[in-house]
Amino acid sequence: MAEEEIKYLPREEALKIVAAIQEEEDIHRPNKRILTVYNYDDKEVCWYDYDELMADMQLQEKKKPDIVEAVQDYILDHIPDWARDI
Repeated sequence: MAEEEIKYLPREEALKIVAAIQEEEDIHRPNKRILTVYNYDDKEVCWYDYDELMADMQLQEKKKPDIVEAVQDYILDHIPDWARDI
């Protein structure tokens, strides 16, 4: 079976759904962090592996305030279109 291509919401629509992006410990993998996205009903929308995201974005060299803003921007541009159904 071929994998389906993930479609992302336009940023304007993502901003209407995303209430918070929370850094948390992955309960299934000790010492691993995830970034969980919550909607305005406090429901989980999706999550991102912190280390994979940082590697993909090549942000290790940046200062913390710059990283936080860059990660937020990246996530807002990568909210799956199925999130509108949550």
